[in-house]
Amino acid sequence: MTQEITAEAFGFGAPSPWCEMRRERWELALAAEAKEVSAVRRQTRARLTQWGLPGLVDRALLCVSELITNVVTHVGCGTPVTISLCMKGTHVRIEVRDPDTRALPTLLASGDEAESGRGLAILDAVSERWGVVLGEDTKTTWCELRTGLTSPTGHTGGAPVDRAEVLIRIYGEEAVPRPEPRAQWSLALAEGAAIDIIADLLHWLRAHGCCPEEALGRAWMHLEAEDPTA
Repeated sequence: MTQEITAEAFGFGAPSPWCEMRRERWELALAAEAKEVSAVRRQTRARLTQWGLPGLVDRALLCVSELITNVVTHVGCGTPVTISLCMKGTHVRIEVRDPDTRALPTLLASGDEAESGRGLAILDAVSERWGVVLGEDTKTTWCELRTGLTSPTGHTGGAPVDRAEVLIRIYGEEAVPRPEPRAQWSLALAEGAAIDIIADLLHWLRAHGCCPEEALGRAWMHLEAEDPTA
């Protein structure tokens, strides 16, 4: 019989993320050139992974590529642009700002044989919504991707992450008692608690005649099977 580990079982009340993921706005200035796209894609992947949103990477990379390529095609190669990622509620917002307020993006009903006009169709299909903001001397083309989060500082991962968070909280509050049991903890403290949990489990395995290295390997195989982006 399997018993679910829940926050309520340990007197913590309803399950809720208590270790906030702080996702600060990220910006990068560059020249809109085809050779720069791969570098921007790498940095976008790294940022979303750091934000705990690896499941968003593939869609975000498509959007980033199309937004920059759109500037290269319709404004000009070498145009100075600024790309940014930020949270907009529970969505990730991707923006590309350029200095041309005349060349407005237009969603075309392009056929299969069309040589252009399909980039925004891809953006429209991949994102939840997109649009253009005109300033006095800038144009910002943006799109938003649904994250599946319940709050801007929450986490994804479902039941495995929820169970782990219960244990991390127990370890964290034992290491650094706080007067308010529901206080938000820093990610650094939570990471330290997670490492303590792993170390204790390895001690337990060794004390019971099991091989810690083999257990770690099997655990990693489980992670990769459940999350191909790991």
